[in-house]
Amino acid sequence: MNKVTIETIIEKKRHKIPITLLTAYSFPLASIIDNSGIDIILVGDSVANTELGLESTRSVTMCEMLHHAKAVRRGVRNALLVGDMPYESYQLDVSDALNNAKRFMGEAGCDAVKLEWFQKCPEVTESILKAGIPVMGHIGLTPQTADKADGFKVQGKDAERASQLIEQALLMEGLGIFSLVIECVPDILAGIITKKLKVPTIGIGAGRDCDGQALVTYDMLGLIKGRKKPKFVKEYADIYSEIKKAVGMYKEEVEHNLFPLREHSYSMKEEEAQKIIDNF
Repeated sequence: MNKVTIETIIEKKRHKIPITLLTAYSFPLASIIDNSGIDIILVGDSVANTELGLESTRSVTMCEMLHHAKAVRRGVRNALLVGDMPYESYQLDVSDALNNAKRFMGEAGCDAVKLEWFQKCPEVTESILKAGIPVMGHIGLTPQTADKADGFKVQGKDAERASQLIEQALLMEGLGIFSLVIECVPDILAGIITKKLKVPTIGIGAGRDCDGQALVTYDMLGLIKGRKKPKFVKEYADIYSEIKKAVGMYKEEVEHNLFPLREHSYSMKEEEAQKIIDNF
């Protein structure tokens, strides 16, 4: 397996080879995803909901993101590793944004960072790119600022809003991003944007005409239950039920003295054991 680079991702669009992206937050899962040949691994701010039990992605901190990014880095050898800049790590001040992007690269060993669109996104993106840090853009539904915009719903459903998203995409490409995530927009709009851009688009809830597809790994593995599943999620496995079944079996065997058996235990020489018995 060859190391995936920025150039690899761009070449895939040129040759019409679909790009795959999944999220990871820990060493074991990152290793599995990496060994499966996924192109891009995103240390997503979705770690807030999936791993940390927080209500919103807005609640995860820069320190927490770096902690998880470092763990993921240890498990990734081939995929392109992207760090998701968390809320308020880049929206408040351009110099802070640059410093935080540098931390993803220097401390966590990421290959690039991802920024969600917001009002001053072009200024921040330009600053980070000038420092030589590759940037993945993100338009459409932007969870970090959704409550300040149109909420958690499909974006670009009318011509005016669709035109704004196209303009955002073209602007970000002009600045020099290497790829663009398009989230929760009508498939026809995502297809139009994909055709207009020279850089790859990666869709999540944006139809099949994007250059690649993304999913939150915990969603596609069925690891989290009890919350509404987005329409665009396909559950490829039910790991939640498998883990619950295994834990139940463990509990039952312990309670019925069926675990551990002799084969799971360590032994010592009889004469040494006798000495202990004699002394105590």
